[in-house]
Amino acid sequence: MAGYPADGSCQGGNAPMPEDRNSTRDRILQACWRLLEQGCGGQTRMSDVAKAAGVSRQAVYLHFANRAELLIAVTRYVDARSEIDARLAASRQAASGLERLDAFIEAWGNYIPVVHPVCRALLAMAPGDEAARLAWDDRMTALREGCEAAVNALKRDSLLSGQHNAAEATDLLWTLLSIRNWEQLVEACGWTQESYVAEMKRVARLAIVKPG
Repeated sequence: MAGYPADGSCQGGNAPMPEDRNSTRDRILQACWRLLEQGCGGQTRMSDVAKAAGVSRQAVYLHFANRAELLIAVTRYVDARSEIDARLAASRQAASGLERLDAFIEAWGNYIPVVHPVCRALLAMAPGDEAARLAWDDRMTALREGCEAAVNALKRDSLLSGQHNAAEATDLLWTLLSIRNWEQLVEACGWTQESYVAEMKRVARLAIVKPG
């Protein structure tokens, strides 16, 4: 929501270290984050973010060349502030493919509620907003890379189901762990977070792990 490439980080690389909360760049990112969480997707123009951050529009452009860059940076900023590296530690350090799969699903599944407000805003904006679409694609690409890493760990251990190749297994896991599926089960159907994570682990094993 990230996301999670081969080394387990959710931005196609290690999460950036949290910045000085008083820096201008940090204030801009915090302001954009607040606007997205408040459902103010239409108010994430550079000028709106500048106003919310208490800085000039020129100051925003000094740190971010365009709006797409800003929105992508916000998703990565959320990751850094939410200590994504610590959340992913168990997955990164897993001794087996099965352990990595379970730990990855648990890390991502429990991270969805943290990033959901921002992701929901990006999803709502994406159809008619190129910058939001690029930010959403960046998030989902990172998630797919993490799914691929888990699948490759299973393949390494000769535990990948013979029903699918690695690419197909990655497709299945990526789809299973989509934010839309989380919304349907947790928000629409009323599942608890614990039930959601447990069932995703069970279904993922049925779908992509070799029986027995």
